[in-house]
Amino acid sequence: MQRTALVVGASGIGGSSVARELIANGWLTYGLARQPKHDVAGLRPVAADLLDPASLAAALQDVAPTHVFITTWMRRATEAENIKVNAAMVRNLLTALGPRKTLRHVALVTGLKHYLGPFDAYATSGTLPDTPLRESQPRLPVENFYYAQEDEVYAAAWRDRFTWSIHRPHTVIGRAVGNAMNLGTTLAVYASICKETGRAFQFPGSAAQWNGLSDVTDARMLAKQLVWAADTDAARNEAFNIANGDLFRWSWLWGRLAEWFGVPAAGFTGSVQPLEAIMANDHALWREMAQRHGLAEAALDRLASPWHTDLDLGRPLEVMTDMARSRKLGFAAYQATDESFFDLFAQLRAERLIP
Repeated sequence: MQRTALVVGASGIGGSSVARELIANGWLTYGLARQPKHDVAGLRPVAADLLDPASLAAALQDVAPTHVFITTWMRRATEAENIKVNAAMVRNLLTALGPRKTLRHVALVTGLKHYLGPFDAYATSGTLPDTPLRESQPRLPVENFYYAQEDEVYAAAWRDRFTWSIHRPHTVIGRAVGNAMNLGTTLAVYASICKETGRAFQFPGSAAQWNGLSDVTDARMLAKQLVWAADTDAARNEAFNIANGDLFRWSWLWGRLAEWFGVPAAGFTGSVQPLEAIMANDHALWREMAQRHGLAEAALDRLASPWHTDLDLGRPLEVMTDMARSRKLGFAAYQATDESFFDLFAQLRAERLIP
């Protein structure tokens, strides 16, 4: 039977990688976004606003997916607003698709805020979990838009009789412009500014992050797990952590990233040095750099998300994820983390997004 995928958020870091993986595996693949891009060969674009049910139904009129991969979210000022908006996006999408009776599986991408808490209460002393983080750990007793998204999937799955999978990456490393959670590209932009100005490449985070164990998720690894779960009967109706499969310390990786750019590395200084403050006055400088080097994007905030990088690197505990659940079921993919960053940096340079 022909498998037809609808990737929601296909212009983002995770969504674009999922689309490429699906197409490479022979799936008929549609990509939904508010402003679809055309940089994934073979992807059929669908322009739609998930918060507008009427326009969403019209955009999906001729699309009958067997599998849906939800990789998008929208940020609001408070967690209550995040819950309202992000739950509505999932609900509107699955309500529009439900009457078709073609859906067999829905995959939802969330993340480690499932364990660490939402933006309003992120990694605070009252919510710090045990690590490694395991899928069996219960929800935190706080409101969280990830929980609201999951609940919309569960309700629609019960109503329309499809299976589901939940995927929780840790800091997705991959290429996207205009993405709100983009540590890899943020560090590439920061290092480029350091090289331009002669500044040291200063680690902005906490002692726990500098010295502790960590992991991250290459967008290509996320894509492989999503497609694996869609093709694996035993993976139905399960939640999975997903990371590269190796562990590292930022005290080891930071110097390697600096070496790639040819800038001096400065490690943990004894206190957090927020990147948002370090880069606060660099917008005009980046515009000048873009003009001087012929870069494709002159708006710093379209490439870098220092506020979210500070959340990741400023956490007061070491954070790594346990992947035993998917490993036991046969998911064996692996990616070296330093190569994840180096591959991304090379791609950004080739596309003239960094000098």
